[in-house]
Amino acid sequence: MSKIEKFEDLEIWKIAVSVAVDIYLLCDKEPLKSDWGMEDQIRRAACSMSDNIAEGFEYNNNPNFIRFLNYSKGSSGEFRNKLTILNKADKIEDTICSDLYSRSIEFSSKTKNFIGYLKKFEAEKKKKKV
Repeated sequence: MSKIEKFEDLEIWKIAVSVAVDIYLLCDKEPLKSDWGMEDQIRRAACSMSDNIAEGFEYNNNPNFIRFLNYSKGSSGEFRNKLTILNKADKIEDTICSDLYSRSIEFSSKTKNFIGYLKKFEAEKKKKKV
């Protein structure tokens, strides 16, 4: 894998941003527009996915980045939980929920794989030092 120079080049960041943008647009419409509490919470969860990638990357060391990637993955779970609640409460259409849910699952899976890659890379670095 080639060295990533900026977080904007990461596929997981791009997925997370696209999910957050779609949630922002969805929250600009009823019925979410009037549900200020849930609107705020789902926007925060969606934005947290990409925010944590950006913040962790900028620390410029893999152990911190891995920690923030785990936070990001956790935010994806929170996001899916809120989507499910909104869908069951008939606040989000099934097709919209399904699309956002599957993209969040894709994000979580790719983030988990990336975390595994970075952990393996760090373990190999430690072996070489010994």
